[in-house]
Amino acid sequence: MEMGANQYQYKWRGGFCLEVNALPNTIVIFGASGDLTGRKLLPALYGLSKRQLLHHRSKIIGCARTPMTDEKFRNYLFEKWFSSLPASESGEIQAFLERVYYQPGDYGDPLFYKTLAARLNELETDLNPEHSGRVYYLAVPPVLCTPVIRQMSTAGLLQENQDASPWRRVILEKPFGHDYESALELDRMLHQYLQERQIYRIDHYLGKETVQNIMIFRFANVIFEPVWNAKYIDSVQITAAESVGVEHRGGYFDHTGLLRDMFQNHILEMLSLVAMEKPENSDAESIRNEKLKLLKSIRPIQINDVVRGQYEDYRNEPGVQHDSDTETYAAMKIYIDNTRWNGVPFYLRSGKKLAEKRSSISIRFKPVSHSVFYPVREEDLAPNVLTLNVQPEEGLSLTIQAKHPGPKLCIGSLNMDFKYASILEPGESIPDSYERLLLDCMLGDQTLFIRSDTILEAWKLLMPILQSWKEKSENPLYPYPQGSWGPKEANLLPAEQKTIWLN
Repeated sequence: MEMGANQYQYKWRGGFCLEVNALPNTIVIFGASGDLTGRKLLPALYGLSKRQLLHHRSKIIGCARTPMTDEKFRNYLFEKWFSSLPASESGEIQAFLERVYYQPGDYGDPLFYKTLAARLNELETDLNPEHSGRVYYLAVPPVLCTPVIRQMSTAGLLQENQDASPWRRVILEKPFGHDYESALELDRMLHQYLQERQIYRIDHYLGKETVQNIMIFRFANVIFEPVWNAKYIDSVQITAAESVGVEHRGGYFDHTGLLRDMFQNHILEMLSLVAMEKPENSDAESIRNEKLKLLKSIRPIQINDVVRGQYEDYRNEPGVQHDSDTETYAAMKIYIDNTRWNGVPFYLRSGKKLAEKRSSISIRFKPVSHSVFYPVREEDLAPNVLTLNVQPEEGLSLTIQAKHPGPKLCIGSLNMDFKYASILEPGESIPDSYERLLLDCMLGDQTLFIRSDTILEAWKLLMPILQSWKEKSENPLYPYPQGSWGPKEANLLPAEQKTIWLN
């Protein structure tokens, strides 16, 4: 049933769906010849086009230094990124690539931006400026963001009318600064040229189905919201494990480290969604306000509650210093000082070269207060555990106690598992997180993007740890074998509460 110019509702196995199509716009990608563009951005835009969520008059223009014509760029994209798709999609692929253009140039040359502005005006002759706009995606190294934005502003590429039409939005990839001071400097620079409504700081984790589902799971199900607090929850674990090492990012990672690379953004964002209070409604600012309140409620992290490690042979990786003390693993215990979570420990960990690739959030409930199944004691019964699996297989699992079939009264754990892939129609697949985030930016929805004040608050939390490591005053760097679950010293964190990491 049509609900407006570009909104549609339909049934989903007894549920309700609202699908919103983006109005015509132009997507400009700086760094068009890079890996992120070819591996993620263009496939995501193609996916939106296939699902008719990218308007048929929308256009994509890639910008990079390499001299190429439109046709050569399209051929390059097809050969490197699209040729492996099924032959049955060849028509759709060609139709999509015909909407892709290319503008070569030097990011430091003001003439490039004037040429780009003229090219954009030429491509947008069929668009109504009152109902269209541009997405500028900066898929470039962080050092280039400031000069590119400054040059775009000078060339008038970021200018909006008082009514914000035609709109101009800029998507930025992490890292959002290297520390608190650099993040503050970046924020000041951005607001010198852009309004906050124009800035879209992307965290691809927030586009994953399970992460998006956390709020619906918590606030749309009466069986969970009343028990989502310290009275019923014993502890919470958040894991973001990778089985690969630093690969070709050795130079970058050795300067950054795991805490900056994963905790400052992915981990703390997932923590915010799991632990925040119920927002007034589902609009972007209400949700982001509650996330900020949650971060402000986190007790200062004690250095003794942090364990850092480095996988064996990390120092022999290309681009890594031979005496590097950069952490490839970090785990910590934190507390949230509010009524809902008073006394509940949150265990956070992330690392490279671990046993498997897995990101998950596990909520461990308290045991029953008294067992009526004599002689089974309450401590003999395994706790209920709700696990939200973010990757690789998105879904959730609930561990409950149940009777084993048979004449005897045998009690044991039963896992109730759900995978999002199981509800898809044949031939369907779960959209990539970049599809969701790119579409939201086109629609002007900032819910799944990060606001500047939450970034700064996250840096405030982590700076004492980073400073301590820099001074080498505390926290040794523990080695751990590749393919393990990290240094054994990290096991001591949950052991204090008589629990273990849920591998």
